[in-house]
Amino acid sequence: MCNLEKRGNLFILTLTGSDEHRLNPTLLDAIQSALHRVRSESSASSALITTAHGKFFSNGYDLDWAKSGGQDTKPRLQLMSSKLRSLVKDLISLPLPTIAAVTGHASAGGMILAVSHDYVVMRRDRGFLYMSELDIGLPIPAWFTAVIGAKIGSPAARRSVLLRSAKLAADAAAKWGIVESAHDGAEETVRAAVRLGEELVGRKWDGHVYGQIRMEMFSDLLRALDFDETVGDSKLLNNVASRL
Repeated sequence: MCNLEKRGNLFILTLTGSDEHRLNPTLLDAIQSALHRVRSESSASSALITTAHGKFFSNGYDLDWAKSGGQDTKPRLQLMSSKLRSLVKDLISLPLPTIAAVTGHASAGGMILAVSHDYVVMRRDRGFLYMSELDIGLPIPAWFTAVIGAKIGSPAARRSVLLRSAKLAADAAAKWGIVESAHDGAEETVRAAVRLGEELVGRKWDGHVYGQIRMEMFSDLLRALDFDETVGDSKLLNNVASRL
């Protein structure tokens, strides 16, 4: 599911395997467990890099898992939503810089996971950032839009992401300021994340001060993450899941 490696003052969290890294409770719990370890083992100056094996960074919620619970998919979707909200809150409160090295597609909840890091570096030759809900007919939770609003500064970019379901490749995302930089190939993308992480670690900032400043920056978002509204009615969700 995922692996956490410590290289000096860098923590590298990798979603392992070649599947879509769908965000079901098992994967979300594994990632959150890794973040708890990062929090407990981080030194005065550390950084976290999150990346993934295969074609996908993450293809969002595991709708097959949601369907497997019977006709009423809403409780399972709300469980995934609750666990992802908790994960995003953990990322915002970590006492160290965070970097997502996006080496494949990051869709819907997968895009939310990526942009919840402080920095995103992205592979140029494969993958896109994509909020797919409009294309598949699924309402976007208010807390998703709060993340996008906090993390994407340009109104035009937010409109493209949310109201056009634009599939943003790395160069376009860099132009909009959504990602820090674009790179050729998965290995170079991860190397770029490591270089950025080492640069940030080299500043020797107090991690707790860093985390406090970040939480102040995103105080409105943190309040929005305290609420998990209904994601939709079961009939709609079943129809969407049956098409995927």
